[in-house]
Amino acid sequence: MNLWRTGIERVPEEVWERRDLRVLILADNALTELPPRIKRLRRLHTLDLGHNALGELPAELGELTGLDRCLYLHDNRLTALPRSLGRLRRLAYLNVGDNPLGRLPAELGSMTSLVELRAQRCGLRELPGSLGGLTALRELWLRGNALTGLPASLGGLTALREVELRENALERVPGTLRGLPRLRRLDLRANRLREVPHWLAELPALEKLDLRWNPVEVPPRLSAALARRDCVVLR
Repeated sequence: MNLWRTGIERVPEEVWERRDLRVLILADNALTELPPRIKRLRRLHTLDLGHNALGELPAELGELTGLDRCLYLHDNRLTALPRSLGRLRRLAYLNVGDNPLGRLPAELGSMTSLVELRAQRCGLRELPGSLGGLTALRELWLRGNALTGLPASLGGLTALREVELRENALERVPGTLRGLPRLRRLDLRANRLREVPHWLAELPALEKLDLRWNPVEVPPRLSAALARRDCVVLR
């Protein structure tokens, strides 16, 4: 059911009668609450609540264990995520960006089927170490937070292809990224980097390294090593 940009301020009653729904799009409206009745829609595989005015989410959202594709919660007014989201162990894509969250619940580490996690501009100062349990994760988008590092547990996310850390507070390239065998793109723009470690040349799949808008110079030896591997370095 597609109710995108229809101007609704509450979920219509007809939605709750459609227990066979597989996709529910409620994006770009004026919703301020999501009723606990959402748990009735157990056949959903995709739920889009982006670009609304939601201030909180019901714990019952975690009962939608059939969600195995996308859950979009971005651009609302959420200050916390329900711990019950950790029960969505089949979900592949989660976007919680552009919400004043301040932190991510440790329970997100139980969402072991996640392929992509977006938490841009959420006021995050740190990530829970439990995210090291997201062993299927391929893309991690964290632009516009206040991160000064990454938990060591992320070093076990060997499926990671893309990591976006643009516009954070990093003074060093997080060592937890060292040795990630499939990392192709690393975005470190607009941080506070003072040095670039030589181990970046050891990342076997790295294709693009973006260091723009950092007070840092790339050592000539490292630059040459990356160039020999056809890795594009932007600085």
